[in-house]
Amino acid sequence: MHTTEVKIAKIGNSRGVRIPAEVLRRYAFTDTAILVESVDGLLLCPKQQSDAKLSWAETAQAMAAASEDWSDWDALSADGLGEVPWEPACVAEKPTRYGKTHKKQSRRRL
Repeated sequence: MHTTEVKIAKIGNSRGVRIPAEVLRRYAFTDTAILVESVDGLLLCPKQQSDAKLSWAETAQAMAAASEDWSDWDALSADGLGEVPWEPACVAEKPTRYGKTHKKQSRRRL
């Protein structure tokens, strides 16, 4: 985490801070920001642009271009789940009919 000291300036009846241009570029701030108030302090976030969404095809192209290393996920294929017989006989619960309610078989009167 990087800490930067900024001065609070008077702007009319309000106050404001100047954010360095490098920080604005790094976090992709435009002309609008989101201010989140919490017990710990204030968090200033760039507003997400609604027109910046990618289509499924663009997302797939961006993922392919990233050339990320997914080899760590190969360890999951050695967990043995591929050999587990997923048959109805292996299910612990008995199947029930949809919409049917079960009545108690016996009632005792006192």
